[in-house]
Amino acid sequence: MSILTLQAISKTFQAYKAVDQVSFSVPRGCIYGMLGPNGAGKTTTIRMITGITHPDSGEIFLNGQKVNATIPEGIGYMPEERGLYKKMKVWDHLMYLAQLKGLSETSAREELKMWIERLDMKSWYTKKVEELSKGMTQKAQFIASVIHKPELLILDEPFSGLDPISTNMIKDEITKLSESGTTIIFSTHRMEQVEEICERMVLINKGKNVLEGNVEEIRKANRQHMFELVSESELPAQFPGSFNEISRAGRKVKFSPEKAINAADLLRHFLNENIHVSSFQEQFPSINDIFIKTVENSNKA
Repeated sequence: MSILTLQAISKTFQAYKAVDQVSFSVPRGCIYGMLGPNGAGKTTTIRMITGITHPDSGEIFLNGQKVNATIPEGIGYMPEERGLYKKMKVWDHLMYLAQLKGLSETSAREELKMWIERLDMKSWYTKKVEELSKGMTQKAQFIASVIHKPELLILDEPFSGLDPISTNMIKDEITKLSESGTTIIFSTHRMEQVEEICERMVLINKGKNVLEGNVEEIRKANRQHMFELVSESELPAQFPGSFNEISRAGRKVKFSPEKAINAADLLRHFLNENIHVSSFQEQFPSINDIFIKTVENSNKA
């Protein structure tokens, strides 16, 4: 069952069409990647989902209910442009935002203590927002987005400005939230992050969604029948069979068959040729490769 459905939404700013007939559904409980180059229309789409702005045409449904002028309860939103008040102390600011989301003072205090501990902010929460590093500001913004336990969490470039340790910390929290039942929309132009943590994705380019589906199924659908074989012993100088050799490094070779053949038959062929196979696998294209190819084809259309 989908928690969120977009039906042919469009948004124009003067003569510029930022979003053009975008449609997709987000299954409940999944981590859903929203991809696209800068300026593709991702942030405008998110602002329509959250009720910050409204589509000129099309409809948005959250839990089967049409999203109207009121920002839906149950949504947490971490924008790419951080919006914390610089002169407020971190604790006071997050307490204020938590209570705006409907938490009692007692509940807000308990949740905030827990998150400050989990995100290693104990030496920062008494400081003013303007004193925080970019990474700590990012953590504070993350807390503001999740403290009310939203059922739908929207993260727009959540790892921007974070060091590797903090990035892994936030990734772990995203995984825990997903495992607890939170649906997460993860908006980014970093393809490797989507490949790592997302189950489904939509690719938006020039305001249109040009690719949507399960991440692994998309990779398999774009397969190029490329394989990698690692041998236990030295490979023969002439690789046996009709193959296009792509690269070779020691006992590892990457290749593609000249004719379509399934992996099991291919492996059987090498065993029959007395090649002692240590590992053998098909190489599927990365989401980054698919992204580049799809965007280029979309731009030509």
